[in-house]
Amino acid sequence: MIAAGAASMGRAATPSPGAQSSSRLPRAVSRLRLVLRSSEAAARSGSERWMGCFRPAPSLATAAAVKEAKGKRPEVEVEPARGGGEDVWSADADAEVAQGGAFPEHLVIMVNGLVGSADDWKFAAEQFVRRMPDKVIVHRSKCNSATQTFDGVDLMGERLANEVLSVVEQRRGVKKISFVAHSLGGLVARYAIGRLYEPNSRSKSSGGRDDVEHLEGHIAGLEPMNFITFASPHLGSSGNKQLPFLCGLPFLERRASETAHLIVGRTGKHLFLTDNDDGRRPLLLRMVDDSGDLQFRSALRSFKRRVAYANANFDHMVGWRTSSIRRQHELPKHRLLVRDEKYPHIVYVEKEVTDNNGTEAHADLYDPEEEMIRGLTQVPWERVDVSFQKSSQRLVAHNTIQVKSYWLNSDGADVINHMMDNFIV
Repeated sequence: MIAAGAASMGRAATPSPGAQSSSRLPRAVSRLRLVLRSSEAAARSGSERWMGCFRPAPSLATAAAVKEAKGKRPEVEVEPARGGGEDVWSADADAEVAQGGAFPEHLVIMVNGLVGSADDWKFAAEQFVRRMPDKVIVHRSKCNSATQTFDGVDLMGERLANEVLSVVEQRRGVKKISFVAHSLGGLVARYAIGRLYEPNSRSKSSGGRDDVEHLEGHIAGLEPMNFITFASPHLGSSGNKQLPFLCGLPFLERRASETAHLIVGRTGKHLFLTDNDDGRRPLLLRMVDDSGDLQFRSALRSFKRRVAYANANFDHMVGWRTSSIRRQHELPKHRLLVRDEKYPHIVYVEKEVTDNNGTEAHADLYDPEEEMIRGLTQVPWERVDVSFQKSSQRLVAHNTIQVKSYWLNSDGADVINHMMDNFIV
């Protein structure tokens, strides 16, 4: 009662020593637990903040891509191919086959670039089969990985052609074929289709007169559909500013041309047009036309679409001209570059254009780059210009354009979506 009275008067009663120690013990234990929990939470948040330094903030395009992928995500099956590489398809396709349906008929070959690997196309391959589970089977090529990419465009092209034939032999149900290639892989794919091209012709009667209609032919016995390259040096790397990290300095570009083969082997000679095998012209010059049993131009023409995605800026490995197959004055002016809400990094789209006339200016001066442009543009190309100027990943634009690693290059997801939205199945 005394204690109650003291409490009611606002004065605390003095507890006995035993009662004081017994009341303090549970309180101390509670405080200790609270401190430990706070420390664990702080450690977790600190760790997350530290990891956040390496995790890019998602852009609007990335968020849209992730949201779309989270809708209905079919399971992805991955299986090593007999001739090398990996085949990727949807588990839904297996279920459909089990119910008497048909296996996907469209084979998409994905080709990596210099010092790359099949893993470089992991994100895009999975997006393909999730978006088109009953239509495509994706093959990520593995025959030209790491230092094998130093062997030269021709040897790599031969290996890729053999790998494609092995896949077609294994997947007998496929009827259509497309190629999607990054960087040096674009040149390798162009060589491979020249080797795999099978011409076709038939006679037809027109207006009482017999004509021969040259059909577009086949690639490895399949109907060619899409030929798509991302930041590929179609015109080589020898021209001014075609290897941007050299800053367009003539001295450095000249030295690079002389020493490239010491760093990247025969591939360096091919890229800088310094190869002279058996007295023949440089390989890239021969690859713009039909050459003997290698039908480079006819093979390109056989595809329903040819598309060149190119970085308009911040690509330190491949210049804008060489990746978009344009002359300097044909590059879009920056005031013409626009942004699309759906594809924020796609800044310019040029529909199929064929250059049958060429440019007659300076006809007295031989320019190998001009020869390659004239040869390649005898067939129509779509050009899609990409800019990561406002992206935190712009300094690695060469890899971001293909989403080589989702953690480092996720801003390129809208570019991959653009490719799939316009893909002819």
